[in-house]
Amino acid sequence: MGALGSRMLSGWWRRPSGQPSASGEEDVVEAAMAVVDEVEEQSEEPGPSTSQLGLKRKSGTGGRHGKEPSRKRAKDSSGSVYEALFLRGEDSDVQICALGGTWNLHRVYLCQSGYFASMFSGAWREATMNTIELQMPDENIDREALHKALGSLYQDSVFIPPSQVLSILAAASMLQLDKLIQQCGEVMKETVSAHTVCSYYLSSESYGLPNIKTMCFQWLLDNLMTQASEQLLREVTLDLMKELIASSELLVMEVEMDVYTKLKQWMFLQLQPTWRGRYRALLPATNSWFDRSRRESEGTAFLETQQGRAFVPVFQQLRLAYIVCDLSAARSIRRDAVIPAEWLIRVYSEQWRSVHQVELIRDFAPININVSALHGNSMRCGAQLHRDQMCSWRWASFNFGLDLVVSYANRRITFWCSMLNSYGGLRVSVRRQRKIAFRLRFVSLDRAGNAVFKNDTEYQIVALKRDEEVVVVNLELQDMVFPIYMACNFLYLCREQHGPQ
Repeated sequence: MGALGSRMLSGWWRRPSGQPSASGEEDVVEAAMAVVDEVEEQSEEPGPSTSQLGLKRKSGTGGRHGKEPSRKRAKDSSGSVYEALFLRGEDSDVQICALGGTWNLHRVYLCQSGYFASMFSGAWREATMNTIELQMPDENIDREALHKALGSLYQDSVFIPPSQVLSILAAASMLQLDKLIQQCGEVMKETVSAHTVCSYYLSSESYGLPNIKTMCFQWLLDNLMTQASEQLLREVTLDLMKELIASSELLVMEVEMDVYTKLKQWMFLQLQPTWRGRYRALLPATNSWFDRSRRESEGTAFLETQQGRAFVPVFQQLRLAYIVCDLSAARSIRRDAVIPAEWLIRVYSEQWRSVHQVELIRDFAPININVSALHGNSMRCGAQLHRDQMCSWRWASFNFGLDLVVSYANRRITFWCSMLNSYGGLRVSVRRQRKIAFRLRFVSLDRAGNAVFKNDTEYQIVALKRDEEVVVVNLELQDMVFPIYMACNFLYLCREQHGPQ
C-alpha cells in the first residue's frame, strides 16, 4: 500500500485575512512542539485504540474544500507526535466526540481537513467550542474508520486494511482529506476481485472516484460471463446489469443465448435471495422455479407479471436477433415464456425484412458505417484458446446464408466464407461476395480476474468471396498469455446501412 504523506503542522498557522484570531493557537503550537521534543526521549507504550465496527455500502457526502493556506509541518519519522498528541491527547485544545468515542485533539492539526478548516474559520458556533459533537451523515463511517482518518492528520503514513477501505473512504470523504481518499483508491485498485468489485463500483460512484468506477465496470465486462460465481450475480444491481448487458464490450462465451441464460440465473437470485447451493446447481434450480411460475401464471410471460416488470429494462438489452436465428435457442426462449411473445414477433419481422435486403440490394458502392450502430447491433460471440494450437469455430445460425468459419493457427486469425453449409442452417444466399464488419478482442485474465494481456482490432470491414480465406489478425509479435479469450463482434452488412463512419 502506498504511504500517505504527512500533513502535520507546526510553527505559526496562517489565518485567512479578515478572520478573527482564535485565542491560544500560538501557545498550542509551541506546546505541541515542546511535547514532541520531550517524547522523543521516552519510550512509552501508546494508549488503546477504539473498537472496530463493521462497514456497509451506501452513498456518502461530498464536496472538496478550497486550497488551504500553507503551513509549516512537524515531521513524525519516529511516531512520537502521533503517540503524544493524537493517542494521549497532550495539550489538546478541542475535544471531538462521535460514534461513542472521544478524541482530544488540536485545532492546528484538524485544520488540515477542509471540513474542520471551514468549521473553525467561519462564523460557526463550533469555532469557539471546546467540545464538538460530530453527527455522521454517512452510516458507512464507523468508529475505527473515523479514528484512522483523524489519526492521518498526525502521521507520515497510514496503513489501510482492504477490509476497512470503504469505511475509511467514507470518513475521508466527509472530512475532505484528499490524500487519504487517493490512497483508498489505490488500495481498491489493487484488491478488485469477485468479492469486492460490486461494492467498490457503488462506492466509487458515491465518493467521486471515476477511475475506480471505470476499472470495476471493465472487470465486470471481462468476468461476468466467465466467472462461475453465484455470489457475484447476487451483488450486481439492476441498473448495473442493464449497463453491462447493453455493452458491446461484454465478453460473451459462447453466443448471445448464453447471455440470456446468465440473465435468467441472475433474475432468479434477485427474486430468491435465500437460495444457497453450488454454482452447478443454479441453472437447474432456476429452470425449475420459472417452470413453476409459468404454470401458475397460466402462460403469461414472466416479464409481464408483477414480479417480472422490474426486470424488463435489463432484458430489453438482449440482442434477440442473434438468439432467434438459431432454431434450438428460439425453441428454448419460447418454452421458457420469460420474454413476451410480442418482442419475438417484432424480431422475426425485422429478420425477414433483412433477408430481402441482403438478397435484393446491390452493394457495389462503398458502405459508410455508423459506429454506434455497430456497438448496439453487432453479434456477440466468443471462444477460449487454452493453449497455442490450431483451432476453428463456427457459430452456427441463420446469418442470412453466410457460413463464416473463424480459425486460429500460427498466431493468425483467418476468416473463411464457406459455401458448403455442412454444419446446420439453410443457405439462402448465393451472392458472390459478402461484407462483414468485425471486431476481435483478445483477453487473458489472472486468477483474480484482472487482465494481464489485451489486444483489440477495433472495427474493420472485410469483403469475403465464396470459399475465400482471409487473414484478419496477425499476433506473431504479441506476447500472448494462455489461456486466452477471443471475443468477437460481427455485423453482416447490406447496402441500406448508412451513417457517419
